[in-house]
Amino acid sequence: MTATTPTSLAQRDLTLLLGALSGLVALCWWYLIDLSHDMGGTSGAMGIRPWSNVDFLQMFAMWAVMMVGMMVPTAVRSVLIFVQVGARAATRGRTLVSGCWFISGYVLIWTFFGATATVLQWVLDQAALLSPMMVSTSSFLGAFLLISAGVWQFSPIKDACLRHCQSPAMYFATHFRPGIFGAVNLGIRHGMYCLGCCWVLMGLLFVGGVMNLLWIAAITAFVLVEKLVPATLRTSRLSGWGMVVTGICFLTWGLVN
Repeated sequence: MTATTPTSLAQRDLTLLLGALSGLVALCWWYLIDLSHDMGGTSGAMGIRPWSNVDFLQMFAMWAVMMVGMMVPTAVRSVLIFVQVGARAATRGRTLVSGCWFISGYVLIWTFFGATATVLQWVLDQAALLSPMMVSTSSFLGAFLLISAGVWQFSPIKDACLRHCQSPAMYFATHFRPGIFGAVNLGIRHGMYCLGCCWVLMGLLFVGGVMNLLWIAAITAFVLVEKLVPATLRTSRLSGWGMVVTGICFLTWGLVN
């Protein structure tokens, strides 16, 4: 019989985890597709009436599912690296911990962001700045969101967070701690870097439509490409200029009309 090694156990865990994450992401997108169809055939968002507790919970559920569907695919490479680091640590006598604990910490951060986005949506909704499909009805708000996202692309915080997301291996190796708590904690830390990289971009959902599936997919693809391309290509700078210019166009349109 072949001895079960930490590497083989890690590989088995990774296979199961990737399968589970694929299913989870598929379910999230199925939910979003179904929800967009429902909202397209009804009045959509809550309108300017006061939200009930049920309304808030429904919107929070939507944002939480959306964040999982958008951000988990962009974290797959980080999951692979975490499992590899954990396998190497296990060969030195440490306990092998499933990567699901790492991704749970990551998801926790984006779930918290989903709660924050729900509050922001409520504020905009009560100010009558959103359409039934949760698109900004104000060119000035659209301009502000675009210019803010563009400016953030040039910020030192964005640079630091993006460098981490592009090359997390060394950080994982130096901050790896054994046990479930260590895995969850590392997932939370990585999620915070990811949040620092992408949080302003998520405001663009209010520009293209929170329930616009093509727009959601486009932002997801942009975040994925930004994390995967070499840092030397400076995609954040190019995209930043594009967002700023588009925001200025929105602002000009608002002033003219």
